[in-house]
Amino acid sequence: MTEPESESDATTTLLPLFPLQTVLLPGTKLPLHIFEPRYRQLTADLVSGTVPGREFGVVALRSSLTREVRGLDQLYEVGCSTILREAKRLPDGRFDVVTQAQRRFRLTDLDCTSAPYLIASVEWLDDEPVAPSGGMAERLATVARAAHQRYCETAWRSDDWTSPEPDTTLEELAYVLAADCLLPLEDRQRLLEERHPLRRLRIACRLLTRETGFLNTLGAVPLPPGELTDLSRPASLN
Repeated sequence: MTEPESESDATTTLLPLFPLQTVLLPGTKLPLHIFEPRYRQLTADLVSGTVPGREFGVVALRSSLTREVRGLDQLYEVGCSTILREAKRLPDGRFDVVTQAQRRFRLTDLDCTSAPYLIASVEWLDDEPVAPSGGMAERLATVARAAHQRYCETAWRSDDWTSPEPDTTLEELAYVLAADCLLPLEDRQRLLEERHPLRRLRIACRLLTRETGFLNTLGAVPLPPGELTDLSRPASLN
């Protein structure tokens, strides 16, 4: 495998890629059960340091019916890198791992042959600057936090969620709020792709309000976070 280039060396970076049927948002933790041989090899390369920084990319599949990824058209264009924090190798060679999501990227090219797993050329995506808003950002954050509280009080038991820390930045807040909400993949992808923090927070606020309304109308609640279906079991890829 070719080692990733640093950002200072090139406009693109090479990043091992793990396609999933979910969207990873920056700052969130992602537990994975690794069972496919190609991703066992990726995990081994992460643990050994063959992949510098233990960093790889997670990107959502455009179709749950995908069996082999052969081109960029099968993946969403924007994904999120994540760093391996914990890895437990099981007796049969599988792994249980925990990763911490880091930074967004845009896919520019895909290498399906150099390694057992996919390798992507990516460009890192930064947020757009936020102009002085005369307190609008603070008011919007307050409204969004209130929408998050209403959703969580409707969806979860009191010990299944916590309010975001007071020092959560404007850039991070939408991601933290959405982490507690079982949003459809397309909505999570929309949040991931939005590069303006205020617009992203408005989107999160609207989505939380919408989902709370659905829960109240249906009179049903989703499973608690710890009981969700294992998202680390994608279709057999590539």
